[in-house]
Amino acid sequence: MKAPERITIALDDETAGLFKKMKEDMGISQSEMMREALKFYAKHRNLFDFVEDKKLYTHAEMLSAGEHIILDIDHWLLFLTFIETHPDKERFWELHREVCQAHAEQFKHKLYNVESILKRLEACNLFKLSKSSKGDFTMVLSSDLAKKFVKMEIEQIFAGMDLGVEIKEDFGKLRVKVLHDL
Repeated sequence: MKAPERITIALDDETAGLFKKMKEDMGISQSEMMREALKFYAKHRNLFDFVEDKKLYTHAEMLSAGEHIILDIDHWLLFLTFIETHPDKERFWELHREVCQAHAEQFKHKLYNVESILKRLEACNLFKLSKSSKGDFTMVLSSDLAKKFVKMEIEQIFAGMDLGVEIKEDFGKLRVKVLHDL
């Protein structure tokens, strides 16, 4: 029987910590952990090829942090419809602005640019994003009800990050032109 091939790898602190935790949680050796990880990647790598712009990674990252949920589109539209008919709807929009400003602070510290922010929001299924040209984006919304919510979200985030954009409304769409970015 042939002796196993030995390799040496270097891990940064974050990856080493993750590796150690997973190894302990699974109760397996370092070698077995690497073999399992490679087998998993080999078996599922086509999945990663089909995921545009690391959407799968973004979904996993957002959901695992516990700060996001998956919500049926009918519930989403129900909430938006209810808000528009509620007597205290302006309070909701005021609070929404505050949440958007908090998002701007989070994104600013991660050095996100306009495109990466739009892609992250697209991963939330708020819209379908297309890039017309460098610095020109179109967001196709699932419903006209969502337009006010999404427009306020991107206005507040970009303003809070001192990113210059021009936003134009179309039927069921928002168009973003980047004036200055990171």
